[in-house]
Amino acid sequence: MLKRWRNSKWFKIVSNRYVLATFFFAIWMLFLDRHNLGLHIELSQQIEEYEEARSYYQEELERNTRELEELESDPAKLEKFAREKYWMHKEGEEVFLISTEEE
Repeated sequence: MLKRWRNSKWFKIVSNRYVLATFFFAIWMLFLDRHNLGLHIELSQQIEEYEEARSYYQEELERNTRELEELESDPAKLEKFAREKYWMHKEGEEVFLISTEEE
């Protein structure tokens, strides 16, 4: 039975030293190396997360830049922003804050 195995075509192909060397090299590179496949997958996922965060912050930066330009160009909007956001008021003016239960 062992002779029949050794004489088969697939055994000759698999037992070829170049095929064996390629197989062990592939196993080494995919699983055992310091820069293995799992690490590459993990790093790819991190890159995707960072790119999503970058696009989010880029959009926020553009939105804030537009808002700043609007505030700098229109004094009425600047006053409204200061009153709503920072509760500023004019001298001698009384401000009443009304809060709802939802807040």
